[in-house]
Amino acid sequence: MLPLPIILLLMFSIQVAGSYDVLCYIEYNEKTRQCEDYLGEGIQQEDCCLNNKYGFKRDSASQCQPCRSAEWSEWGSWNSCSVTCGEGVQRRQRTCVGQGLCPGHDLEVKVCTQQDCCPVMAGWSPWTSWSICSVTCAKGKMQRSRECINPKPSCGGTCIGESTQVDVCYTNQDCPTHGSWGNWEPWNECSSHCKVEGSGILPVQSRQRVCNNPKPSIHPPGNPCQGSAQEDQPCSNLPLCPVHGNWGSWKPDSECTVTCGIGRLQEKRSCDNPPPQYGGSNCTGSSKRDTICNTKVPCPLDGKWSDWEDWSRCIRLKENITCEKKLGLQSRRRRCLGTSNGGNWCEGDYRQSRSCYDVTNCTKFSGKWSEWSEWGLCSSPCGPSAKRKRFKECLPQFSDYFGTDQGTTVTFSGTPIVNCDPINGKSQKVEEETECRNLPPCT
Repeated sequence: MLPLPIILLLMFSIQVAGSYDVLCYIEYNEKTRQCEDYLGEGIQQEDCCLNNKYGFKRDSASQCQPCRSAEWSEWGSWNSCSVTCGEGVQRRQRTCVGQGLCPGHDLEVKVCTQQDCCPVMAGWSPWTSWSICSVTCAKGKMQRSRECINPKPSCGGTCIGESTQVDVCYTNQDCPTHGSWGNWEPWNECSSHCKVEGSGILPVQSRQRVCNNPKPSIHPPGNPCQGSAQEDQPCSNLPLCPVHGNWGSWKPDSECTVTCGIGRLQEKRSCDNPPPQYGGSNCTGSSKRDTICNTKVPCPLDGKWSDWEDWSRCIRLKENITCEKKLGLQSRRRRCLGTSNGGNWCEGDYRQSRSCYDVTNCTKFSGKWSEWSEWGLCSSPCGPSAKRKRFKECLPQFSDYFGTDQGTTVTFSGTPIVNCDPINGKSQKVEEETECRNLPPCT
């Protein structure tokens, strides 16, 4: 561990150089894709990512980014159907999280149906006659109505427009109203809860009233209220204002919490600048805080397995076993990638093997059609020409081989040549295609 004075000197030198440019966090949450446990700001990205479990933001409004290499997130939930009736589509997405590019695509589309029938719009009945005017002088209101029954709606349909109309009516009679004051509201709080010693200025309080008991009319004009709408009075017998405490400067109180990457350093302060007086409050907040320290040492990175290689050919030493009921052996390997800085080696086997029969290009097996597969995804996430497919294929029947392996788990390696009774002229694989309807337009 570096001595505390050297760590502080490094922190000061880096700050002066002005090379900090990210907000650094100790943890990147895989489920929420949020940065957690804030470490500090103004840190170089390469320093923050000395530990690949950390995360960072370009600024406070930016999305959190993990330090590790790019990987796909889990697929999100399917969104709502693109239409509320008939056949539509749903989409779901995933996000490439980390540094770099992810292989594959980030969007899938499938067919959905929320309601078989679509709403049938209805029609309005004729309007009723206008009602009598709501007042006997000046201006009032009158209204009329209609019903959604011509014809009645079906399958969730409705009528477009309002069921009621309101219009203005005039009586040609003037109704002037003269204004009168309402009650005084309670006194407001004083403009301050204390007086400043030696200032000679007292806080004040006020109260209001409104000319609304009743409010004067405009046409014809009513008389306004007479007098003031507000009263003020001084606040006497207030205590002297207290002097609140204020914090002094921060001072180091611990060593760096980590031996690699970015860690924390604890500091403390005292409530003495000034101390509280005359009933003033003590300093708010903590007397201790964590600040960042940079060891400039990369953290260990554990290895991750690569994908398995393809299985090797099924063989038996010095003997041809193709199309024979003789057991062979095939194997495959994978590699442990990315271990650095003393990180752990991958757990598990790097090699697998299994027993097998070699049936490559064998012609002695009978074929049988499989059941139809599930419908595949739409060929495009938008536009009018997207399609989806399903298939059935001619599968070899290996019943002759059952029982010859004496309880050993055996794999059939290679692809035999088989044919089934033709369907639409095809004896190997048959496909069906249908349209994906009601996709959103491409933009």
